[in-house]
Amino acid sequence: MANYDEDTAFLGQKGQFFVILFFLLNAIYISTGFHGLYIVFVGASPSHHCRVADGNLSEEWMKASIPNETVNGKLQPSQCRRYSLETVRNLSALGYSPLEVNLTDITAETCVDGWSYSTEIYHSTIVSEWDLVCDSEWRVPFTTSTLYMGYLLGSLVSGQLSDRFGRKKVLFASLAAEALVILAQSFSDSWLLFCILYFFVGTFQISLYITAFVLGSEVLSKSLRVLFTTLGVFLHYCIGYMVLPWIAFAVRDWRSLLRVLSGLTVVYIPLWWLIPESPRWLLSQGRVLESEAIVREAAEKNKVSTPEVIFSVMESESVFICALDVLRTRDIRKTTFLCLLMAINIGYFGLSLNTSNLSGDPFLNCFLSALTEVPAYMVSTLLLKSCPRRPVLSAFLVIGGGFLLLLQLIPESLPTLALALEMAGKFGFTMSFTVVYIYTAELYPTVLRNLGIGMCSSAARIGSITAPYIIFLGTFNKSLPYILMGSLTIASSIANMFLPETLGKVLPGTLEQMQKYFTYCFLLVLLEEINAPWRK
Repeated sequence: MANYDEDTAFLGQKGQFFVILFFLLNAIYISTGFHGLYIVFVGASPSHHCRVADGNLSEEWMKASIPNETVNGKLQPSQCRRYSLETVRNLSALGYSPLEVNLTDITAETCVDGWSYSTEIYHSTIVSEWDLVCDSEWRVPFTTSTLYMGYLLGSLVSGQLSDRFGRKKVLFASLAAEALVILAQSFSDSWLLFCILYFFVGTFQISLYITAFVLGSEVLSKSLRVLFTTLGVFLHYCIGYMVLPWIAFAVRDWRSLLRVLSGLTVVYIPLWWLIPESPRWLLSQGRVLESEAIVREAAEKNKVSTPEVIFSVMESESVFICALDVLRTRDIRKTTFLCLLMAINIGYFGLSLNTSNLSGDPFLNCFLSALTEVPAYMVSTLLLKSCPRRPVLSAFLVIGGGFLLLLQLIPESLPTLALALEMAGKFGFTMSFTVVYIYTAELYPTVLRNLGIGMCSSAARIGSITAPYIIFLGTFNKSLPYILMGSLTIASSIANMFLPETLGKVLPGTLEQMQKYFTYCFLLVLLEEINAPWRK
């Protein structure tokens, strides 16, 4: 395992085996785009007002029964209160019209008869079905947070399961479980059950995402590895993300939408027989013959000859890991701690979840938000081929946070410019999101790679869990979410500067290789400091 890249160099870089596997793994990521943000439509809040259920009232009085109130400087009908229906009924019976009465003198009351929801955009959502408005409005961001709470659990558990039982088994088990849970979620008869199932959707979804990422990182050739972990993974996720609003546009009932998204997963069943296990992982478990069998099959597809012995027994090492292994040595503890700080970033998910609150068509806004990510993936992929990870990641984080802070200087009379700046911020966040995954994968050795990425992904869940509530703060002050997201993002870029550079380095296979790598990086930094005065 220590010389895996050298021992498998005869496979080449872009043979048929690698190309086919590249596209098969990327195809799986389209499903993550479908499933990752459907709450934007399923949990959307349609226009609503208190129900006025009185057939004896004229249409004029029914409209007048809803008081106007000022929200963010604009006058609009109240969504949570109405004038006393008994008083309105008496005034109507006496022959008064709304214009002859001072409506502000009438006592206002809550929506005791429920709400009426507009079906112009959404035929039904969980908000309209379970009245998640007014005093229950807090349940909407909590619902979104349950997905990311599931991410937190899945990031921790999937890494250990994948490192113990194999990448392939965990990958397909997560894919099947996610589809079944989404299907079950479409039959939810209460908000609480919906949230519980949504938690498990997040658990299996992040497990699928991370495991497929690690599998591709370990099996693909060095030249395709960077392309897969940047442009491949994220671009195919973005394809699913871009298609999602069009599916939601065609299927505007939330239950039907979930059933369609769940059903689309069946197309991945044949991939079980086409995607192999990671030879690197098999070697780390001492399963040399199985690893060699996969490599020989790859050589046959690439039409190259194989040596009689590919891996020696001495190169293999059966390793069993646990969560505490990411804290075993000082260097690993430092890497884990800094990655955790760097990963706590709410910008990407905050802006993605905010698309339904922007002015204009929510389906188009979601599509534009996804479309913005495409050039970001392309630019970051080009940069990662030759640019160091550390300064590039910090620059992207500063760009994303900086644009959000600039939004506070844009007057309300220029909504198009504000939308452009928000999309520019999304551009920066997307590029940083691309770099983080490949950077983390390059820092950890094979025996800890899946667990390390899972731990850092768990830290990112702190940001994603709080993101819905950060967006919810916009109901009180529009600027507050952007100030918080921008400031925290710029602060997280500082932690990144203390990690070692990985550009052009061979993926570490063991803890010892990682230890040597950190020692080498430390010596380089020390020499730079010693020589700095002489250069001046």
